[in-house]
Amino acid sequence: MKRLTWPSWLPIDPYILLLLGTVGLAALLPARGTAADVASGVSTGAIALLFFLYGARLSTREALDGLRHWRLHVTVLACTFVVFPLLGLAARGLEPVFLTHSLYIGLLFLTLVPSTVQSSIAFTSIARGNVPAAICAGSFSSLAGIVITPLLAATLLGSTGGGFSADSILKIVLQLFVPFAAGQVLQRWIGGFITRHKRITGLVDRGSILLVVYAAFSEGMVQGVWQQVSPLRLAGLLGVEAVLLAVMLTLTWYGSKALRFSREDRIAIQFAGSKKSLAAGLPMASVLFGAQASLAVLPLMLFHQMQLMVCAVIAKRRSRDPEPDLSPSPASASRIAVGTGTRSD
Repeated sequence: MKRLTWPSWLPIDPYILLLLGTVGLAALLPARGTAADVASGVSTGAIALLFFLYGARLSTREALDGLRHWRLHVTVLACTFVVFPLLGLAARGLEPVFLTHSLYIGLLFLTLVPSTVQSSIAFTSIARGNVPAAICAGSFSSLAGIVITPLLAATLLGSTGGGFSADSILKIVLQLFVPFAAGQVLQRWIGGFITRHKRITGLVDRGSILLVVYAAFSEGMVQGVWQQVSPLRLAGLLGVEAVLLAVMLTLTWYGSKALRFSREDRIAIQFAGSKKSLAAGLPMASVLFGAQASLAVLPLMLFHQMQLMVCAVIAKRRSRDPEPDLSPSPASASRIAVGTGTRSD
């Protein structure tokens, strides 16, 4: 019996369809009363499990080895946590013509979350870039985001972040950092098992995010936050995000060229430095924004799908680039041989 596969010609990630279906379910059958309490408790446990798996998957030895390429990682972190937030702050001028205040807060939050891991690695591999660098860059960004994203949110969002407070930072520590640290401690014993069962852990990852989305959007429906969004505002948001993605893709590619990185490194920087993680952003938003989380994560969900579609096209085009000819010419080879005292056998 043939296994069903998603048609490669369809531009929409099937997981995005699941997310949209979950949003639709929350709109039609939102959790209320006791069911809402149960959904909230389950999603909290799912978030803790999700970050525990992140910690258990990240090999401490690989992370330390990756520090040798520090210039690349500093560049990616600067794009993720400096350039992106600056562009988010600049977008404040688009309010209220293109964006409502709530959508702007969601857009600003989008610029604060860490980079992706899986898609950065996949696109870097397709484009024949530096895959080990992409692995380390995405992992470092996710790890740094557990600390940097809440701090940036406290600084840039303040009291507008849906009740953001010192209590929110404590929740971040308990729900995200503590499980992640526990996973790191146990990585030596369970890391191999998790690596061998990527399919199961992948289902846990995605299932956890779906639970978080359902709980957040259910609460949003009960609170009536969706009455604040019109089709025209959504179109404006999509246009702003398209410009944001185009700017970051351009800056990461040509900026890394100006910094004299190799082609392989530039590919890793472009894909790791221009993306934002839905998997990390959704749990953080549910903690930081409470009842407003459904509206706050809308820009992130739209940006996530947009970046996947655009970067898939770019990765395929980069994969068709001619291989660089690194072999020396006969004349230069002879000069090297004379200058170094080497001889051919």
